[in-house]
Amino acid sequence: QVRLVESGGGSVQAGESLSLACVVSGDIDANNRVGWYRQAPGKQREWVAIDTTGGNTHYVDVVKGRFIISRDSTRTTVYLQMNSLRPEDTGVYYCSYRVRYGSVEVGNDYWGQGTQVTVSS
Repeated sequence: QVRLVESGGGSVQAGESLSLACVVSGDIDANNRVGWYRQAPGKQREWVAIDTTGGNTHYVDVVKGRFIISRDSTRTTVYLQMNSLRPEDTGVYYCSYRVRYGSVEVGNDYWGQGTQVTVSS
């Protein structure tokens, strides 16, 4: 089992910054992918940013240049630095973990409980 706990959400004004953190614990495979996803009210959950064990990062186009995903030296805490926030970034942000070998993901997809981010105009 893998457990993920997010923190760092809150309410900010447009243009401000927030940093989210996700602590990953349990039966962690050294080869993995962690990611941040978000779900706005009335919309489907969408991916925002992912980081693979090899150090590759990917971002959805709407956050490129504004958000940065990173991990600490133990690779058990995942961060999402969000800059120049916009009202459309509002939503519940979830952290996700899955085992990944190269480009192939296997096994269960684990999720945290989510943290609310609200951006006012």
